[in-house]
Amino acid sequence: MKTNETEQRVYYADTDHGGVVYYSNYLKWFEIGRTEILRQLGLNYADFEKKGLIAPVVEVKCSYRGPALYNDIIIIRTKIENMGNSSIRFSYEIINRKNGKLLAEGYTVNVFVDRKTMKSARIPEELRKAMQD
Repeated sequence: MKTNETEQRVYYADTDHGGVVYYSNYLKWFEIGRTEILRQLGLNYADFEKKGLIAPVVEVKCSYRGPALYNDIIIIRTKIENMGNSSIRFSYEIINRKNGKLLAEGYTVNVFVDRKTMKSARIPEELRKAMQD
């Protein structure tokens, strides 16, 4: 399956008063990973929205393995694991660039839906085609 790696610095605003990344920021990094893997495939969410589609997260799991700290550089490794008729599963690893330690891992399931009706819709053909290239 397709994989993308994106580097991100941990900013002070990402941390709690102890300098450790606040847990919800990992979900923000998952979002960055999804955006960048689609960009790597020549796609972006704005194009889907122009077609009346959105792809909300319907399931998320994140397992924390170690802390990310202020000023660390992390690697967001994102893979597209599976595509169904309307859903797509992304997996993630958050890795400390300096020492290679796995800090967190998880996945999201996103479902394409028609923005007006909020009913599931088929995954756009351009995404399926990009996955085959």
